[in-house]
Amino acid sequence: MLQYVLAEHPAFAATTGLYGAAVALYAAAWISTKRLVGRVATAAMAAAVAINLFLVLYRAYEAGREPFKSLFESLVFLALCFGLLYLVMEGLYKTRIFGVLAAIFTSGLMVYALAKWDAEIVKMPPALRSPWFMPHVLVYFVGYAAVAFATVVALVQLLAARSPAVHRLVTNARAGTVLTGKALDLDQIAYDSIRFGFVLLTLGLLIGSVWAKSAWGDFWVWDPKENWSLVTWLVYAAYLHLRKVKGWRGERAAWLAIVGFAVVMFTYLGMGILPTAEESAHVYSGS
Repeated sequence: MLQYVLAEHPAFAATTGLYGAAVALYAAAWISTKRLVGRVATAAMAAAVAINLFLVLYRAYEAGREPFKSLFESLVFLALCFGLLYLVMEGLYKTRIFGVLAAIFTSGLMVYALAKWDAEIVKMPPALRSPWFMPHVLVYFVGYAAVAFATVVALVQLLAARSPAVHRLVTNARAGTVLTGKALDLDQIAYDSIRFGFVLLTLGLLIGSVWAKSAWGDFWVWDPKENWSLVTWLVYAAYLHLRKVKGWRGERAAWLAIVGFAVVMFTYLGMGILPTAEESAHVYSGS
């Protein structure tokens, strides 16, 4: 399979390779004091995202439809959403401290996409031929990317509490990074990312309910994936509630952010293992 991809799909191989290179370069940027290393890491990530975008657009052109019908297609699209959002966050917060974990996540998505390789173009079933399909998936995947970034921040937060080396990196980032006059605050960054993601998850649920009404005649049909999407929404609603009302911050909030993302990943990738998977119209083909 690997030789086939390298020979027949160089853009996919280049994207995966560049994401992998970004992992090593961002790790080197943690150790090196030279700014050039960090800039090269960002350049590798940006190049990977650019080729990733080409892959998605080419798949859309080749298939003549939205490029996220199969699990393979959706993994490549999620890697694009997360990689692009990470670069925005890196520029916004002026720090590369999250780069290693972000690049590991995008690399992991591409490697898993290789394991679920699906070169065959399949047609959309009637239920998916809806004007609501593309905005529903787009909103959800950007929301997934936002909560994934919050999880990366939460992991750095937890590592900093346990590793003196990571703690020094975070301390230096806080001391040297300024955003609208404020020092870098990991807890606040995670919270802001989850707030943004929660808005998109809410919008995704609403769009999905309108789509369900037009496709199946009811706003909620108790599909297994619909139910787990609601569970995901409730977990993040609990996170926001506990922070606002109970003042949850620090490690408790970080762990809850990680639990929330675990539920997201189960909703996205774990539906196929449920006994009710065959009853779902939302389980990705190829899963």
